[in-house]
Amino acid sequence: MRAVALSILGPGPDVDDVVLVHGGFVDGSGWQGVHERLVEAGYKVSIVQNPTQSLPGDVAATLQVVAEQDGPTVLVGHSYGGVVITEAGRDPKVSALVYVAAFAPDEGESVNTLIADPPPGAPVPPILPPKDGQLLLDRERFHASFAGDLPQAQARFMADSQVPWGVEALNGAVGVPAWRTKSSWYLVAADDRMIPPPAQRAMAERAGATVAEAPGSHSIYVSQPAVVVDMISQATAAQVASGK
Repeated sequence: MRAVALSILGPGPDVDDVVLVHGGFVDGSGWQGVHERLVEAGYKVSIVQNPTQSLPGDVAATLQVVAEQDGPTVLVGHSYGGVVITEAGRDPKVSALVYVAAFAPDEGESVNTLIADPPPGAPVPPILPPKDGQLLLDRERFHASFAGDLPQAQARFMADSQVPWGVEALNGAVGVPAWRTKSSWYLVAADDRMIPPPAQRAMAERAGATVAEAPGSHSIYVSQPAVVVDMISQATAAQVASGK
């Protein structure tokens, strides 16, 4: 695990395709701030709209977008989106992985196995009991747990517009993780109350990722898009420098 300081970098001449993959309970619109900054910097940006009903379905949706890219592609995942990119990232077009407060599972692991044994004192995400195979977060606790650094009105909208997350997706286990053969970066959200920061650091270290950490909630990709763009820029620049 390598720690880095973040600074804005422009896209390289060969690696300027970026694919953004959202996590559970939300959709791709949360990437708007990241998208705007990347496009302004000259990147080609695509956003996956995962159904979040099964891991194979979400991987298929992601690979369909990856196939449309012009060349080497940096694949970015937030939260459960990290599971998706860990599986989809084996595609030859993917040159690097960027995890944003995300799950980075090893072979045979799923979100369910990764959250099964939380450390003492860790915040417990307010996931309601499944209904018809679907999961939602408690609306009243959404702000504090998922989006603590966003304005109350914005967090309320996110809570009221939740996308049901399928139990099948929660239980989806990855095969050989892409981070074993692809370079990876990890942005730790230091104030996350969905995925404990110590768990984020441990997954990043296991993956051998280049790591940066910033204060922010689980919604750091919404609240601090510039920080996320910095990390993506680091990843693209490194790929250009290495000739990938």
